[in-house]
Amino acid sequence: MTVDYRGELMVMGRKAKQAARRLALMSTEKKNRCLEAIGSALVQRTQEILDANAQDLAEGQKANLSSAMLDRLRLTPARIEEMASGIRTLVGLPDPVGRVDSTHLRPNGLQIQKVRVPIGTIAIIYESRPNVTVDAGVLCLKAGNAVFLRGGKEAFHSNRILAEIMLTGGAAEGLPDGAVQIVPWTAREAVTHLVRLNECIDLVIPRGGESLIRAVTENATVPVIKHYKGVCHIYVDAEVDMNTALDIIENAKCQRPGVCNAVEKVLIHERVAAEFAPRLAARLGQRKVELRGDSRFCALVPSAKPASDQDWDEEYLDLILTVGVVDSLEQAVEHIALHGSSHSDAILTRDYLSAVRFAAVVDSAAVYVNASTRFTDGGQFGMGAEIGISTDRFHARGPMGLDDLTTYKYVVWGTGQVRP
Repeated sequence: MTVDYRGELMVMGRKAKQAARRLALMSTEKKNRCLEAIGSALVQRTQEILDANAQDLAEGQKANLSSAMLDRLRLTPARIEEMASGIRTLVGLPDPVGRVDSTHLRPNGLQIQKVRVPIGTIAIIYESRPNVTVDAGVLCLKAGNAVFLRGGKEAFHSNRILAEIMLTGGAAEGLPDGAVQIVPWTAREAVTHLVRLNECIDLVIPRGGESLIRAVTENATVPVIKHYKGVCHIYVDAEVDMNTALDIIENAKCQRPGVCNAVEKVLIHERVAAEFAPRLAARLGQRKVELRGDSRFCALVPSAKPASDQDWDEEYLDLILTVGVVDSLEQAVEHIALHGSSHSDAILTRDYLSAVRFAAVVDSAAVYVNASTRFTDGGQFGMGAEIGISTDRFHARGPMGLDDLTTYKYVVWGTGQVRP
């Protein structure tokens, strides 16, 4: 049977727009009561969630999903409680909606305020982990937005029950119908229509691998906030505390290698390379990291594999690291500009002027001085929660928290002024 995806999505979209108008007027207290009710409903209906998740796991095993994918898909009572706990944390965060960011008085007596308002209707397109259904959904609701949720087909049953629990759980406290909607089809054609629904959707946020994000971006006519990949660099300056540098690089590569803020490339200043390179190889060798390098690094660390041209642009998401030797900070910066992904890059140095220079010229969403790139995260930045990480240069950049799920409007107070 042929599905009229656009027609069906338009019906859903009109409901979402109506819900978004009601959400924009809800008080912080009422929104928080809705969120608390959702958290309680998740815990109360744990068994239903586990039953739906068991269906997804069984189908995933038949489809020969990897053990890592199955683990990302699996929900447990503890993981459901973590989702509920995250909602309770979100309740305690300040509500950005209605905040006056600036006020100024014009000579003609007009008072001009810049006020935070919800974006409207947001579509989240994501893969694998069903907890994203709840995390993304409640963040959008707290910021006063209606939300479309389109997860991967491998988590279809889990996502559907979670979205239903959010809507019905919040409805008892006044959450409007249509505030949370799951896209009920797994076909890619449905996504193509979703990201072109300019009449009803104000923003699309894809979360997942590079192929998903590129597919969304290439098809969308609705604005998209994204990051394609995290090719994160660490530059080891000539003036460096080597012990500290080794600790930071080990953390940035090994603490959780399969995430977008893990370091993938290290650049070492030639003045310290002869001492630092072998020490780096010894430290990371203990963690089973495969090293690849340019000719200068391989001369210092013969066990390293020669790096290909492709290696310098690759996001491994694994215990693999490519290392090069550079002549100067300027050469390191040029290398990052050529091969980086504008995500997170760091300099390790005791030279303040070098740190200032690096921070000024490296054009990334997060630039670090003497710290691990692994801190690029909404929770670590004190936002409490995040919807994702953006490497765009408009609206939002870096970890996106509640503020970034709002926009602003100008409210102008007058006393009868007319323009001459």
